[in-house]
Amino acid sequence: METVSENRAFGGTQGVYKHASTATGGDMTFGLFLPEEAKDGPVPVLWYLSGLTCTHENAMTKAGAQAWCAEQGIAIVFPDTSPRGEGVADDDAYDLGQGAGFYVNATQQPWAPHFRMWDYVAEELPALLGENFAIDLDRQAITGHSMGGHGALTLAMNLPGRYKSVSAFAPISNPTASDWGRKQLSAYLGDDEAAWVKHDATLMMREKGFDGPILIDTGTSDQFIDLLKPEALAQAAAERRQQATLRMQPGYDHSYFFVSTFMEEHVSFHADALYQN
Repeated sequence: METVSENRAFGGTQGVYKHASTATGGDMTFGLFLPEEAKDGPVPVLWYLSGLTCTHENAMTKAGAQAWCAEQGIAIVFPDTSPRGEGVADDDAYDLGQGAGFYVNATQQPWAPHFRMWDYVAEELPALLGENFAIDLDRQAITGHSMGGHGALTLAMNLPGRYKSVSAFAPISNPTASDWGRKQLSAYLGDDEAAWVKHDATLMMREKGFDGPILIDTGTSDQFIDLLKPEALAQAAAERRQQATLRMQPGYDHSYFFVSTFMEEHVSFHADALYQN
């Protein structure tokens, strides 16, 4: 593993690291903020999954999470959103290929050799963090924005017991019924829609739900709200009587101004779950 950079921030360290990934078959870069408490022993970790076109860097520099994580004594990790580099398949469209991994394990060509972001986020990167940093893998929580909110919710519902809590900012909530979903799931997973179900938060809510607290914020002025379909997930949660807080925030759009506005509340929400006995 290569240290790309390390900067002191809010009493802790914001690092960027590169490593050879078995899951994606190439080099991957991630950001990791460790609070000051990590010097004394393992700390809880919050995963932040980013959206379309993002790298590890967008949320690391724009979401404003480090100050609140430092206050709560929580690490936060910012994975990349897809494999990258020479020889990795791509597409001219912004919403497919590099920068648009959708947190699935692709089974279709040309994506299958590298686009295994589910395994990367769920298995490989947690193991790497546990081996190399003061991270307590028994205390994990997960959040994300847009495509990353989709990833956070589906990982949480498919991996019971892994995460103490899950939250999302403007998640793609029902991708099997959205142009932000059908196109990508078909490309990565093929035309058998049975393989798509585990990657749809609304369908997973109906099938499994989540054994823990959920917090979701979406802006009423989100320019992509028809693609996100927050109402579908809200209906599924209500039908299941799922423990969840789903909020529509008046006037907010899809930007990082929206994410950073509510980041403190999301970090506090996760801290409550991570520090419960």
